[in-house]
Amino acid sequence: GYQSRSKGIRDALKDYIVRYQWMNEMEGERIGIIAVIYDHHYTGVMEDLADIQHDYREYINAVMHVHMTERHCLEVIVVKGDVAKIRELTEKMMRLKGVEHVRLTSTSTEQKIEH
Repeated sequence: GYQSRSKGIRDALKDYIVRYQWMNEMEGERIGIIAVIYDHHYTGVMEDLADIQHDYREYINAVMHVHMTERHCLEVIVVKGDVAKIRELTEKMMRLKGVEHVRLTSTSTEQKIEH
């Protein structure tokens, strides 16, 4: 744990800034996942998420839905394609009311994977 709450907040802000810069510096073809946590009791959120996913279906390979609690669901969306479109998809989901958390994790499709 942290010795003080301000240190924890400072580290959280630093992490957010680094992730934001990283997300905006990405380019080219990417593969990854978008994790979305939302309150399924919030009116229209499931339909809005489905509409966005249909709009970006050429970049979505698979979706897994998990019932976390009575109110909250997690969707793990596997994406592949141009990072500008993946970023656009991610940002649209972030703006939805009822969505509480969105995180994109990705890697270049051109990177060599060391075993």
